Amino acid sequence: MSAPTAWALPTVAVLNGRQYPINTDYRDILEILAWLNGDEGGELSQEERCYVALRLFYRDFGAIPRQDWQEAAEFLSVFLSGGRPDRAAPGPRLLDWRQDAPLIAAGVNKAAGREIRAMRYLHWWTFLSYFEAIGEGTLSTVVGIRDKLRRGKKLEGWELEFYRTHRTEVDLRPRLTPEEAAARAELQKLLA
Repeated sequence: MSAPTAWALPTVAVLNGRQYPINTDYRDILEILAWLNGDEGGELSQEERCYVALRLFYRDFGAIPRQDWQEAAEFLSVFLSGGRPDRAAPGPRLLDWRQDAPLIAAGVNKAAGREIRAMRYLHWWTFLSYFEAIGEGTLSTVVGIRDKLRRGKKLEGWELEFYRTHRTEVDLRPRLTPEEAAARAELQKLLA
């Protein structure tokens, strides 16, 4: 596997000496993350969701020989981390890409100086750069309160007031089990 470099925006993966085009728009990657995190396909096994993620990432996954699938998965992992293969393992979940989407979009828009959702294309690594440049704002407040609550730390007065008035934004919604997701889908069918 040819590791991507931080000064280029890769659009292909080099696996076993062959190039394979990849989907690099941030919206594509957020969809892939939803599969990997179990937000989509919750009834599938982790292995099956990884397979779906690979099919979504590689434009022609069917052309990749089975013996290169492990290398393809490793490339995807490095790509998701912005080209930093040695990133520390993620800690407890403090952010939810779907639940926090409005807050993330606001922060990224501020960092980018424009409405990113209106852009036809934005490379995932550029999106990550904007995301990492988010400064003080509602997203950082929400994540900070989540972290304090997770660690059992006392909230300051203003944080407690914010939490009381924005509890639905601060509390991470639990992920649904496959049975719960099926029941919700059935209910939505009945209400439609």
